[in-house]
Amino acid sequence: MFGLGAPELVIIMGIAFLVFGGKKLPELGAGMGKAIKSFKNEMSEPEKAIKEVAAELQDTDKTASAKE
Repeated sequence: MFGLGAPELVIIMGIAFLVFGGKKLPELGAGMGKAIKSFKNEMSEPEKAIKEVAAELQDTDKTASAKE
């Protein structure tokens, strides 16, 4: 994970605990989790839209060829 080992992560977590305190860390973690989830959902939206448009175009092509 970015070249960080266990000792480095422990030091970072210790500093974060000292800076933010024990009560604030779970709130920060929950906020970060929600932000990451929201970001992933927004990144997948264009893919879903493209698939929907492609499906509509295929349906339109099938309907047009059936009318002929």
